[in-house]
Amino acid sequence: MGSLPQSVLFCCDHNAVRSPMAEAIMKKLFGTETYVQSVGVVNDLEIDGFAIAACKEIEVELERHRSRSFEELEENGEALSGFDVIVTLSPASQRRALDLTRFYHLTVEYWPIMDPTGIGETREQKLNAYRQTRDQIRDKLQEKWG
Repeated sequence: MGSLPQSVLFCCDHNAVRSPMAEAIMKKLFGTETYVQSVGVVNDLEIDGFAIAACKEIEVELERHRSRSFEELEENGEALSGFDVIVTLSPASQRRALDLTRFYHLTVEYWPIMDPTGIGETREQKLNAYRQTRDQIRDKLQEKWG
């Protein structure tokens, strides 16, 4: 188990499912010990309703999340170089993060977290896919930082 970084940025494709889940679950697990944000490669989707529902089951609140991209993070005055660790949850975000940070001394880690979108036919099947993603993220966070 590693020691908790001072700041973490989670990234995925749209900042609508995996990275907001990771941000919110990390805040729930570790409180204010770590500064946590999340972004997507693009910001073209709102927070996903199934992500909200799956997180609500473990008392993690996602309703107020506003999706944003790497560019918007920087435009809002938060430099990528200011984060200790960037955790990417999708291949596209891994490529983008490595590209944007190649001149910085920071850690970019790839966690292969399942993308639940498009899995399942019924509401229950879909929700189950999101629960799997949620639990993968929670398990990985606990394994990594206890």
